[in-house]
Amino acid sequence: MSETSADQPKKKKKRVNVRRPEVMTLVQAEVEKHYHSPIVQKLRDAGGSLTIGKTTVRLAEQFGFCYGVERAIDLAYASRRVFPDQRIFLIGEIIHNQEVNRQLSDMNIVSLPWKEISEDYDQLTEEDVVIVPAFGAPTSFTEKIEEQGCHIIDTTCGDVMKVWRRVRTYAKSGITSLIHGKRGHEETRATASRALGEDKKGHYLVVLTLEETDYVCDYIRHGGDKNKLLEKFDKACSPGFDPDLHLKEIGVANQTTMLKSETMEIQNRVKKAITDRDGTSENFQVFDTICGATQERQDALFDMLNKPMDVLLVVGGYNSSNTTHLVEIGNEHLPTYFIREASCLESLETVIHFDLDQHAEISTPNVLAGFDNEPATIGITAGASCPANLIEETIVRILGLRGITKQEIEAV
Repeated sequence: MSETSADQPKKKKKRVNVRRPEVMTLVQAEVEKHYHSPIVQKLRDAGGSLTIGKTTVRLAEQFGFCYGVERAIDLAYASRRVFPDQRIFLIGEIIHNQEVNRQLSDMNIVSLPWKEISEDYDQLTEEDVVIVPAFGAPTSFTEKIEEQGCHIIDTTCGDVMKVWRRVRTYAKSGITSLIHGKRGHEETRATASRALGEDKKGHYLVVLTLEETDYVCDYIRHGGDKNKLLEKFDKACSPGFDPDLHLKEIGVANQTTMLKSETMEIQNRVKKAITDRDGTSENFQVFDTICGATQERQDALFDMLNKPMDVLLVVGGYNSSNTTHLVEIGNEHLPTYFIREASCLESLETVIHFDLDQHAEISTPNVLAGFDNEPATIGITAGASCPANLIEETIVRILGLRGITKQEIEAV
């Protein structure tokens, strides 16, 4: 009896290149229509500052979409153009921005679970298209969609792939990857899966805070209770991780959107702990893997903070790591409010914003009421996943609350 087609192994599909000139011309027009802002462009051209009456709005020199985000969105839009009649799926979110993901949903691009491989993945067919998001995806996910024979559109950011190459190199050399990142974040999970290496025998440990780093450094210097360390870093270390064996040689890497100063401090502390133990730093390696756009946006905010401002608004998705770090920087200097969109500015009296300490959206009164009839300077910045149209809406809203119309803004 001959094999039926159902019994035959599925043929793996190659990655699909949708960046065709005739497609990208249409895509760029569509993306510009959805996300471009003439007001934001005017502000950029004017040096990032706009004053009308007693109100000044100041933008950071670098903010909003980075190249990697723009590329990911372009590829997602192009996938629908190239495959107009096929089912298109996305592993999780393309980026951490509600507006962008809503636009993709409106294009009938369906989000798949990203925390675990569910039965949804078993239902994928050779005719389906699957988009890998800008953060990348763990190897178990990419292997699964390859096994299903799907067309694959890979939008993984180039900076993220640089980190993957580094941790793979560590794994080949028997070096444990110490990853500075959020253990549940899509990018960190994707990087950790690559730190296992080709043979899946490599090792990693994920640390988030300086407190966690100091705990690891103390173990490097003095040893300790192995089980206690494994309990503390549950789900943040590789299978079979043994701190007595796998903290001998360490290479540091990071989630690309972390706070640069904190990553550098973690590097310094781990290097010192290894040097204290071994008398040399030969068993320590490091490679700068902070995303250039993330660094530019952090540096631009530090520059803006040298100028007087009354309030700082940071616009972006609440689950965006690089945006969160901008909020942390602002909080050190002046009243800072992390808002998802312009509607969070309910009035001069009330702002709805995300509180990093409470990990929840809260309402804060009297944020701007004190500036009702007084001169006010309001700073605005945004993470790399925030489109310009949301920044424009924020500018229009905050000036509107000060009695300035959009027509007045456009006329300046």
